[in-house]
Amino acid sequence: QVQLVESGGGLVQPGGSLRLSCAASGFSIRNYGIRWYRQAPGKERDWVASISITGDLRNYNDSVKGRFTISRDNAENTVYLQMNNLKPEDTAVYLCNIVNYWGQGTQVTISS
Repeated sequence: QVQLVESGGGLVQPGGSLRLSCAASGFSIRNYGIRWYRQAPGKERDWVASISITGDLRNYNDSVKGRFTISRDNAENTVYLQMNNLKPEDTAVYLCNIVNYWGQGTQVTISS
């Protein structure tokens, strides 16, 4: 059974950091590009970052460029999103996407 499970979300103050994980099971991620998305309340789902199969190509939404880093560990079958200098507007549910598979998301709340 294919499954993606995100974790690592939480409540942090502005300027703080979080590291999100997306653990895959039921298949190997090594042959796929991977994307992170986020969805804030009442808003559409937005693309955040992408990483290529080899990991050498990474792209970011302009709103997170320079603050977020996407990475992958094929041996662990896991994708990560390191988020630094977090802002209140980063508050959202963060979801990972591989092909047509989605996780359930992890809540990130940035508030003082």
